[in-house]
Amino acid sequence: MKLDGTVPSQGIAWLDKQGKPAWLILMVLGFILFWPLGLLILAYLIWSKRMFSNAFGRCTRSNRNSSGNSAFDRYKEETLRRLEQEEVEFRAFLQRLRDAKDKAEFEHFLDERSQKA
Repeated sequence: MKLDGTVPSQGIAWLDKQGKPAWLILMVLGFILFWPLGLLILAYLIWSKRMFSNAFGRCTRSNRNSSGNSAFDRYKEETLRRLEQEEVEFRAFLQRLRDAKDKAEFEHFLDERSQKA
């Protein structure tokens, strides 16, 4: 069932934009008004992984608030860009360390095996 552009999909998108508290309020109201409706909303939240995910309110470049100070905003953006780059480089460094350790362990295994033979 495709919901793109329909009223239910617009409602879901609006609730997602409001965050997890909006979903929880809707669920509680559903239980108060008609308990199967609350149960249905709870099942949907669990099935769609909205209940236990951190997908709501993530900070991205597109929704970061401006401080009103353009110099500080430029500094903040540059610092965040630098930190993101350092994270990428650090992850690559860790992968090289893991690869080197694996290679050393494998070579040690081959040496022991050749000595036993």
